[in-house]
Amino acid sequence: MSDLRKKPAAAPQAEAQTMVFDEAEVEYLAKRLRVSAAIIREIMRRIGSGERSAVEREFRKGMARR
Repeated sequence: MSDLRKKPAAAPQAEAQTMVFDEAEVEYLAKRLRVSAAIIREIMRRIGSGERSAVEREFRKGMARR
């Protein structure tokens, strides 16, 4: 029964290849929101989108939680 609950392990290389974001967009958002580029990349990875408005919305949600 424990086999039914386990999720198949995804290859980390496959994830890394699918999540490629435009570095210029990352730098722009990092400068605009005054955070590091790593934070912007993490938000993009978490929401699965590199769309500027989606990243800004998610960033604002995170700021509201603090």
